[in-house]
Amino acid sequence: MRKHKLTLLLLLFGFIFPATWCDARGTNLTDGYSHIQINEANVHGAPRGSSIQATINGHYLTVSFTENLGLVDISVTTTTGALVDCTSTPTPNGIQFYIPNAGDYIVTFTLTNGDGYYGEFTVTD
Repeated sequence: MRKHKLTLLLLLFGFIFPATWCDARGTNLTDGYSHIQINEANVHGAPRGSSIQATINGHYLTVSFTENLGLVDISVTTTTGALVDCTSTPTPNGIQFYIPNAGDYIVTFTLTNGDGYYGEFTVTD
């Protein structure tokens, strides 16, 4: 009887754990933060995109730089091209933008040598 209960318990965990794990994979496990993939747009020199870190948490876009890239121009636009915000910031540094409306956006980074990078993200309410 004891062996039967152990077998049932293992089967139960065998069914529950994968279902829970698969569901967790579809959700954001970083307390509301979603990392934004940074892509190359126009790079002439050595790729530096891994030095740009960006996350979205609700309506807040946070950008940080892990190395000195000089002065970086940053613009945030809707996917249709409407400008939401833009600034220039020295690096390494961090900056945060407030995105007021839900929707799909693109953040663009232009280095002083002309190299360009971008990331796409969505703001939800």
